[in-house]
Amino acid sequence: MATEGASEQSLWQGFKDFWSERFRILDGYHPYIRRQNPLPSWSSSDVEEFIASDPVHGPVLKTTRDAVKFLAVGGILGAVSTGGFAWKYSKSPHGAALSLAAGAVFGMSFGQEIANHSLQLYRLDTMAAQVKFMEWWEKKAGGRF
Repeated sequence: MATEGASEQSLWQGFKDFWSERFRILDGYHPYIRRQNPLPSWSSSDVEEFIASDPVHGPVLKTTRDAVKFLAVGGILGAVSTGGFAWKYSKSPHGAALSLAAGAVFGMSFGQEIANHSLQLYRLDTMAAQVKFMEWWEKKAGGRF
């Protein structure tokens, strides 16, 4: 019985280690995710101020924000094209709605890949730039929350 409990505990620890390795991205955001007092909202001017003030992480954050435009355009194009195609050939409202949603997801995925290659995001540490921005915003908004 004792070995069975130890085996289950070992299995559970292995499971936790496996998933914590895959979601290590959350370690950088941990101080900002589950806060007692959430950080106040920031505006585009606050982000532009950070970009201007940080010569290392500012340009990376700007490039990351530019990549969002690729995602939006890809999502819109994917949704409209697949939704229109489904409506043209099936005349089924629920089929068109489902293909609209699926097309948006696929289009966003393709937009992300296009942004990744055209803006060379794979060379940048985008998470570090976002975490630095969160640290900067926490210091700047220190008295407001």
